[in-house]
Amino acid sequence: MTRARYSTLSEEQAQHFLDKGYVVIKGCLSRDVAAKWSSYAFERLGCDPEDPATWREEIVWMNREHVARVESLAPRAWGAICDVVGGEDRIDDRVMQIESKHFTTINSFEWSDAFIVNFRRGADEVWVPPSAAAGGWHKDGSFFRHFLDSREQALLTVVYWSDVAHKGGGTFIAPDSIKHVARFLRDHPEGVEPGGFGHLIESCSEFVELTGEAGDFIILHPFMLHASSNNHSGRVRVMSNPPIVLKEPLNLNRSDPETFSLLERATLQALGLKRFDFKPAAPRDERWTVFGG
Repeated sequence: MTRARYSTLSEEQAQHFLDKGYVVIKGCLSRDVAAKWSSYAFERLGCDPEDPATWREEIVWMNREHVARVESLAPRAWGAICDVVGGEDRIDDRVMQIESKHFTTINSFEWSDAFIVNFRRGADEVWVPPSAAAGGWHKDGSFFRHFLDSREQALLTVVYWSDVAHKGGGTFIAPDSIKHVARFLRDHPEGVEPGGFGHLIESCSEFVELTGEAGDFIILHPFMLHASSNNHSGRVRVMSNPPIVLKEPLNLNRSDPETFSLLERATLQALGLKRFDFKPAAPRDERWTVFGG
């Protein structure tokens, strides 16, 4: 009997991540847990999700109060994360405080209720489908200088804590942006400051609106350009974006190709290479404080 290469992902899901830069794992989180945590978030915000008259802002970035280990809260999600990065032992388990506009604490092993709650962002504007014209395209990671092998935002993830229908505020992504970002970073070994990637959306032609149900979990390549979308649904969208930090930078030049992680393989595929001996030409400039490490 042949041993499965991945603990959680199917071969089809792994191939989708290689080819498209993202994978959706349905129903990773209990709908009951999602409802409980979301309900408490609405209590904190002092609003009723069923009563638009109580929605004081269009969109809110919340601080965290509840925290739980991903492995306990959503074991299939944790298994999928480990499958993509090459194992739990490659993930940094330290707690980090970062310089960021919307959140200040990272622990890759935890999920929290630091929700992004989209009540009705852009509801009075004309709906623009996922396209370069939608605007706001970016690469996550405001707390470090970006290199081809950066570990600080090794995965971009999306947890849907509520159902997200078409035109309901689902994240827009550009799957073919990964190759453009990868090659841009290859050509800039000195690194790129946060915010220096949005212009690459003009080279993209593939766009997706990520819809789903409460409990769905989506793993995206860190080079995926993405954008917030307007919420025309009349329903509140609740999501979170917990990042994954690795202990070491990606190794795109491993002597044994079997030891490349799925993430490293996807990065090399975006470059059109089997391996690449990347060396940064400037200091990494990490902008965070480590607790207990």
